[in-house]
Amino acid sequence: MPSRRAFILISTLFLSGILLSGCPKKAVIIPPPEKPPYADPIVTILEAFSPAETLQARASIRIKTVRSGQESNFSVNGVILFQRPDKLRILGYHPLGMGLFDAFYLSGRFFLLSPLQKRAYTGEVAEFEGLFEKAGIRTYTEKPAGSQIPNRIRIDIEEKETSVELRLKEITLNNPLPEDSFDWVVPQGVEVRPLTRLLKGKNPW
Repeated sequence: MPSRRAFILISTLFLSGILLSGCPKKAVIIPPPEKPPYADPIVTILEAFSPAETLQARASIRIKTVRSGQESNFSVNGVILFQRPDKLRILGYHPLGMGLFDAFYLSGRFFLLSPLQKRAYTGEVAEFEGLFEKAGIRTYTEKPAGSQIPNRIRIDIEEKETSVELRLKEITLNNPLPEDSFDWVVPQGVEVRPLTRLLKGKNPW
């Protein structure tokens, strides 16, 4: 089972554009020649998916982070749901199927659930508009030839020496999604805390 420290790292990071752990793997990332501006990664992803009315895909999520000069790589399975103009949900699972996180954005509001830690966070992302430049957050997207929809998204967080890469597969576009795709239900026994506990660097636990 991933360590408590790893769960805290992931939950804190995906708020800024990130997610969590599982089996160590080596991720090879070739940066593009030009860096995009610092920006809210959620807005960037919404814009990248906007040519489609809806999107559903499986994803391989890889996280690379450097701590005290030591590089660590983690891998997570995921599911991505999108509905135009402003609904996005990313669920992360351990390779054995255990739910690790549920990150959900709807009309400017962000929700994050860590079921194993029995913690959830919610708040308005607009409160932290200046955070993205301060943390050095850049989001890269890559489209396959002939497609308007990216199949690869990378989020770099310079301040945390961390990058998160999402590789989309089995992408389905413009099909109706289940009615409850963007319903956020807090499981019984889960404590809900303000998003500021994560975004302002306070101890979330």
